Amino acid sequence: MNREILRLALPNILSNISVPLLSSVDTALMGHLSAAHLAALGVAGMIFMFLYSNFGFLRMGTTGMVAQGFGAGSHRELSLTLWRALLLAGALAGMLLLLHSPIFDLGAWLLGIEPGYEGLAREYFTIRIWTAPAALGFYVLSGFFFGMQNARYPLYITLLVNLVNILCSLYFVQGLGWGIAGAAWGTVVAQTLGLGYGFWLLGRYRKVLRRPVIAEILRWEELRRFFHVNRNIFIRTVALTFALAFFYAQAAREGETTLSVMILMMQFMIWMSFAIDGFANAAESLTGRYYGAGDREKFFAAVRLSLAWGAGLAFAFSLLYALGGERIVRIFTDQEGVILGVSELLPLAAILPLLAFAAFIYDGIFIGMTAVRSMRNAVLASTLLYLCAYYLLRFVLPFGYALWISFMAFFLFRGLLQGWMFRKRGWDLD
Repeated sequence: MNREILRLALPNILSNISVPLLSSVDTALMGHLSAAHLAALGVAGMIFMFLYSNFGFLRMGTTGMVAQGFGAGSHRELSLTLWRALLLAGALAGMLLLLHSPIFDLGAWLLGIEPGYEGLAREYFTIRIWTAPAALGFYVLSGFFFGMQNARYPLYITLLVNLVNILCSLYFVQGLGWGIAGAAWGTVVAQTLGLGYGFWLLGRYRKVLRRPVIAEILRWEELRRFFHVNRNIFIRTVALTFALAFFYAQAAREGETTLSVMILMMQFMIWMSFAIDGFANAAESLTGRYYGAGDREKFFAAVRLSLAWGAGLAFAFSLLYALGGERIVRIFTDQEGVILGVSELLPLAAILPLLAFAAFIYDGIFIGMTAVRSMRNAVLASTLLYLCAYYLLRFVLPFGYALWISFMAFFLFRGLLQGWMFRKRGWDLD
């Protein structure tokens, strides 16, 4: 079982770590232009995080249902899941393109964007929104590949996208002097190329996939489960991204320097989360496969070992942040005021992985089981605790400590609650 977990987790970890690497390159490029460029990239990126991660159900729901179809040996189920998800992704991408201007205005209002960098943020957003079809399509393709126990293809696509994006961003920003627009165009070019490559890889499953038939795709009895799974994952993800948006919004209200500090602090969270998500993705694939096959012994073995691997990786990240946190910060910026602000909070960044890893791994387990209502309820309850903790701590602690301690409580409680739910109901979780 350890070999199966590592076979799926290691490509996922490489793939996931390359995502914050890309974000870190763009952050470093903007951080060396000005604090305004860094703030604009951060808040515009936060709007995209909120948008795209809310549609993460396209990947997660697809993974769980395809993995269960794979475990049950049902080519029909996994094919229909793919076609339904691609159809939904296309419709949602079209909606985002049509409504991009009011979406930015709403995001700017919610995040409290200041006039000093609003123009830069709008410029970046208006260009990068053209990644919507590729981004949502990639969610679906990744979910299908993960469900088919194939972590290599998403890795290949992600590495290609991120390599092209980094090269284009460096050329457009530093070579051509396009500023923040260069970072946005680099993302558009890379993700569009990546989607085309993903469909080419999908063609290798033509012996497994059934041809799409509209009457079957739209059969209401089966669509109900598809929408039940994706609706609850969507609600869960809205709550999760609201928690992140709330974090940035509070930081933005404290001024440009404080926002820049929190953007760099979030880099520690991003690196850790994407790495541990490698084992969460492996848990999705394996628990979904064995749950669909009805193999309880292998299912519970996958659960136990996924949690153990997640804990080990969390410890490694805590050690890395404790010993090398300040050196990492200086890679991202040379603004001394920002460096000083981050340095004060580094002990909290070192503690976070140990408190948060269980929430990520249990998400993978619940997705594999399509136990979407339980996962939804855990996130909603944790979000409420997070808000209460922040407003209570704000009266007794400095702003940065109040925000980060409540943020850590959000992940800790979520993991504890999901663990309690799983121990209580196990195989019968829904």
